[in-house]
Parts: sequence; C-alpha cells; structure tokens
Amino acid sequence: MTRATRRSKKRRKVLKRKLNKCRPNKELEGVISPKVKKYWLQRYSLFSRYDEGIKLDEEGWFSVTPEEIAVRHAQRSVAGGVVVDCFAGMAGNSIQFAALGYHVVAIDIDPKKVEMASNNTKIYGVDSYIDFIVGDFLQLAPSLKGNVAFLSPPWGGPSYKMTENFTLNLLKPVDGHTLFQVAQTITPNIIMFLPRNVDVCQVEELSWLSSPPLNVEIEENYVRGFLKGITAYFGKTAYWGVAQEASSAHIREV
Repeated sequence: MTRATRRSKKRRKVLKRKLNKCRPNKELEGVISPKVKKYWLQRYSLFSRYDEGIKLDEEGWFSVTPEEIAVRHAQRSVAGGVVVDCFAGMAGNSIQFAALGYHVVAIDIDPKKVEMASNNTKIYGVDSYIDFIVGDFLQLAPSLKGNVAFLSPPWGGPSYKMTENFTLNLLKPVDGHTLFQVAQTITPNIIMFLPRNVDVCQVEELSWLSSPPLNVEIEENYVRGFLKGITAYFGKTAYWGVAQEASSAHIREV
C-alpha cells in the first residue's frame, strides 16, 4: 500500500466520522420523522437548552423562532410591560420576552402545544412571568390588554418556501391584514415575524392603512449567514436607535 493510498483512506475515515456526528442517533430514527430531521440538526439554534428536556411536536420543529432571532424580538419590545404572544406555539418567543422581565400572555389554540410550551418555560426558569391561555386569538383579542402584540402566525408549513412571492393572504388562520387589524385592538405596538419571501410592499401597507398611520421598520433576520425570516416593527417598536442597530451585525434592514 502506497503512502498516498494510506492518506486517502485516513481522510475518508475522518470524513465519515464527521458525517456520523451530524446524523441523528439510531435510537431516534423511530422518533424523529423525516420531515423534521433537518430541524433536529439545528435544535440548538432553536433552543440552546434543548438537552435539558425541551419538548416540541412536529409542527413546532419548523414553526418555532430561532432563539437568536427571538432574543432580538424581545430586545425590541421597548413599549414594555405586558407582551401578548398571539400564536405562542412552543414558547420560543415567550421565553425570551419573559427573560427580559416582561409579563407575557401566551396564547395557543392547541392544549397539547400549551402543555409543551409550559414545560419549556420552566427549563428556562421564566414560567412565573408567563400566563398561558388555551384559546383562539381572534376571539380572545377584544378582551386582551397589552403594551406589545407579537404576531408569528402559521406560515402554512415548510411549503411556504416554494412560493416566490409570499402574500399576506397565505397566512393562517386568516389573512395578514385581518390579523393585523385584530392585533390593533390590543395595541398599536406590533411585531410581526414573517417568511423570508414575504411581499414586503404588502407589509409596509399595513402601516399606512392604519388610522392614524403607524411607524414601521422592516428587517431581515439572519442566523449564521442564512436568511430565516422578515420582521416588521410597528408603532413604538419601530426605529430602535442607531447605537443598538450598529451593534447587531446579523440584522440587515430591507
């Protein structure tokens, strides 16, 4: 065997070991569906404390906000006080709002999701700052009060990526314009987390269709150089300040 052949075999073994580290354990093959394996590999970017007992259902894997972006959203909630997380899901955003001391009203229509979300908030030690409500946000909104409303409605699953121009009428459970109007019954200070391929012109329209028109700021959200979504800030959450913007290199304004 030549020296070059030995080196080639050694490189193949090293490469194989690296690939094996990236693959789910065989024990998890029957637990993790093929749909979520991609997201499982990114689990620590979703929840840095994943190994401490974080729980997610299948939809939760591809709908939870990456933790780095959720932290950013919380930092922008300068209107403070009470934050209403309108579609709380696995509580990724609720956790980060609570971590900054805000009181969070976290809403989800699925009781099983709320049970998992409650578990996740305890792992981060912020459960005392969060009140969960099982119910339909659209029906509950008129009775809610808050300083900031956070909207991260369902995008329709991973298939949203197949749409070249994601319009607001594709959001669930109702179109984006209706969701925004309902959120305004709570507060004009609204944060919306939307697909990276959303129609930005439609998002901007939400501000001047309001009465009175609202300040709006739109930014692209990146994690490790990959565009993950678009966030729109309305009311007092818009235009956070030059100093803070300069310190957030992973955020790029549209």
